[in-house]
This record gives sequence, structure tokens and C-alpha cells, in this order.
Amino acid sequence: MKALKSALLFSFCLFAIAQASAQYFVPPVETYSHKKTSYVYLEDGTEVIGTIKDLDRKKGQLEEVKLLDQEDKKVKYSGDEISYMYLPPSGFDKFAKATDFLNDATQWQTTDLDADILGKEYVYLEKTDVRVKKKTFTLMMQVVNPTFCGVLRVYHDPLAKETMSVGVAGITLAGGLDKSYYLRKTDDSVAFKVEKKTYDEQFKMIFSDCPDLIAKYGDDPKWEDFATHVWEYSEMCGE
Repeated sequence: MKALKSALLFSFCLFAIAQASAQYFVPPVETYSHKKTSYVYLEDGTEVIGTIKDLDRKKGQLEEVKLLDQEDKKVKYSGDEISYMYLPPSGFDKFAKATDFLNDATQWQTTDLDADILGKEYVYLEKTDVRVKKKTFTLMMQVVNPTFCGVLRVYHDPLAKETMSVGVAGITLAGGLDKSYYLRKTDDSVAFKVEKKTYDEQFKMIFSDCPDLIAKYGDDPKWEDFATHVWEYSEMCGE
């Protein structure tokens, strides 16, 4: 038992050191709290504050949101009516992902998102155009880099598979990185898929206007450093 505790302590120390020098994406959230306040913003600019009663999806995409508003009135909105949302994870998701939210909150860059809400461990979803193969769809997507998304928006890919997690003695220390994301430059209108299997080629295309970053990582860009690349691009060449 003593040896196990020592191994765990050593592993957590290594993990803490790694976190201090790297950036991370917020893990995807699948379930949301029915008790904590949600913030929904419609296409016409209306802010709706309430608690989620039901969230309907079809093939992973938002179909309808039903809420109990501040006047205890039941309201519902189709996915087409909603522009963006700040939603609270359910108890399970909050427990599993709180460390990631807190870590990101300490690394905040200038963005157009609400830092106060995100600092309370909310996730942010927004409607964006997404290129899927040769077609473009308008979808509601979770932004996984909310604290450094001023220049590049990285979205969770609902169909992505996760790489191996880091753990010891059956205890997960950090979730694995998804094998694909969608990325959109804020001065562009369409998000496109970025994949682990083609990242070597995509790296130079994505960051082509940042020669310092290309010089630093261009010979051997690693998929596990994708979040760090996005962060450093914003720092080096984001203006």
C-alpha cells in the first residue's frame, strides 16, 4: 500500500509539472445540469436565463432546448433559433472535468466570451458553419479552447475517438486527446476538420502565417501538442 501511494504521488507530481508547461482543451460534455442556471442567447439577441428541462439531439446535433425560465414558465426553442449557449455540466461531468476548467481559467487570453460564467465551470457552445467532406452545415458546436479562442476556435468533433488516457494503478490522471477536432479562424466563416493522422501536413497549412511557430515545431509537430500550438499561435501571431 505504501508503495502504491508513493507511485501515485510521484505520478501526480509529474502530471502537475507537465500541466504547468502545456495547454489543454476542455473535455467534451455530453450531459447538462437540470438544476443549475443556463444561459441561452437567441439569434435575435434575446437572452434566456433558466434551467434546462430537456435538450433534444438528432445525430448528435441540437434539435430543441426546453427550459424553465426565471418566471417558472416553460419555454422551448429550436436549434435554428439559438446562436450560442453557456451550459452547466451535470454532476458527473463537473466532477470529472473540474480540474481542466480551473486550469484553463488561469490561462485566460482576451476573447469575446464571458470569463465570469466560464470560471464557474460552464461550457460554451455556439452555432458555426462546418465543412464536412464537400458539404457545409450550420451546427451547434462546443468550443474546447474557450479561454484562448480569440484567434482560433477549436470545436469538439462529436464523432471523434479519444486517444489513450494517462493513468496509474487504474486511476485516470488526464483524459486523452480526441483524434480529431474542427477548427475555425475567427476571420473565416467555416470550420474544417483537423485530424491526428494528417496533422503533420495540416500543421504547416494552419499556422502558415506564423513563421516563428513553424520554425519552432515545423520539423516534428506532435498531435498531443495541438492545444499548445493553438495557444502559442495566439500569443505569437494573433494580433
